[in-house]
Amino acid sequence: MTAARIVVVGGGFAGTNLVKALKGKLPPGASLTLVSDESYTCFSPMLPEVVGASIFPEQVVAPIREILRPDATHRFVMGRVSRIDTAARWLQCESLAGSYRIAYDELVLAVGNRARLDLIPGMQQHALPLKTMGDAMEIRNRALRRVAQIELEANPKKRAALGSFLVIAGGFSGVEVAGELADCIRSLKRYYPAVRPEELAVTIIQNIDGLLPELPPALGRSARRSLQDRGVRVLLRAQATQIGADGVWVKTDEADRASLVSGETVICTIGTRANPLIEGCGLSTERGRIRTASDFRVEGVGHVWALGDCALVINRLDQRPSPPTAQFAVRQARICARNLLCHLAARPLENFCYRTRGMMASIGRRRGVAQVFGVHLAGLPAWLLWRAYYLLQMPTLGRKVRIYVEWTWGMFFPNDITHLRFTRSHELDRD
Repeated sequence: MTAARIVVVGGGFAGTNLVKALKGKLPPGASLTLVSDESYTCFSPMLPEVVGASIFPEQVVAPIREILRPDATHRFVMGRVSRIDTAARWLQCESLAGSYRIAYDELVLAVGNRARLDLIPGMQQHALPLKTMGDAMEIRNRALRRVAQIELEANPKKRAALGSFLVIAGGFSGVEVAGELADCIRSLKRYYPAVRPEELAVTIIQNIDGLLPELPPALGRSARRSLQDRGVRVLLRAQATQIGADGVWVKTDEADRASLVSGETVICTIGTRANPLIEGCGLSTERGRIRTASDFRVEGVGHVWALGDCALVINRLDQRPSPPTAQFAVRQARICARNLLCHLAARPLENFCYRTRGMMASIGRRRGVAQVFGVHLAGLPAWLLWRAYYLLQMPTLGRKVRIYVEWTWGMFFPNDITHLRFTRSHELDRD
């Protein structure tokens, strides 16, 4: 079968890299449709830099149409998939033009996952996740708003709470957003002379004995020193037990009961849950991820494929599930694309077997840690390597150039401190 209708659901790392790999390689008569509820793909590893106002938000997104370049056989549909019928091979899409069905011969699910907001009591009501561009902009605007509030607040206790930013979890996202926030609030001091430096603080609350547990302990210690040099307070072996409007209740090994770490801005970088679409489509799942063979075909449904964060893909290299990272999503997309083409041509499929090149974390301006091919790096070299790698991964040449120019500008000039509100005209006359 070559005249196949291939439908890809999801416009994240996995989905967009898959359609890029398939572009121009489809056999005669085949078609490709990408369905996404957003018109753009978000480069999520750079969201902490959006939080810290190091780069503008539009520079970490790329229009899907610019990536796919739709034509007679390549189509993009902006809409939300509400239902999948794997037996009849169609999906229901809620688009700008209304609800309609899209038929398929081969379906690829790359829908990612969602932030989980119920891991800690009070998390849903009082904490800010960091999963989407909207999350990043909310944290950024909240930080700018808090500093402006401090300047007008007379109560010392209230000023301290407003200037305290609490980050729960010390993994990659937590460390990166803490470093960016520390740099951001430090750059704000010159514009708010009534705000004293000691009134602004960032705290990481980590429940184990070290930061960045995915990396060797020495790099975790290096990250901790780098953060502390920037004034970030690091609480290790500290379990967040409850989140409230006035801060986080923390239980440590040394204390009999939890104590309050005061702060009116709490950022949670822990926990993910399955995309609701996955929960309702009847496919075999494990820990909220679709079970697949190593060739990306979903177990028990031969015409459905899955990859990226939503899929439990076994890496044949170590027989372990692939981690939900951008690096693995990009590699999975390339191999899955080859397998789709082989499947249409009735050729053998390739199993996913990939050795990670390494892991890196940016810790604010000019500092980072990295493990690449067994080599450990820290400080400026790791930071430059992080930037070079992710610059190359940006989806279009235009985005690469824009990011490069903005990064170069940022090395010599302070962060942008604009609080974006987007007030509409009819809102200006409200009492």
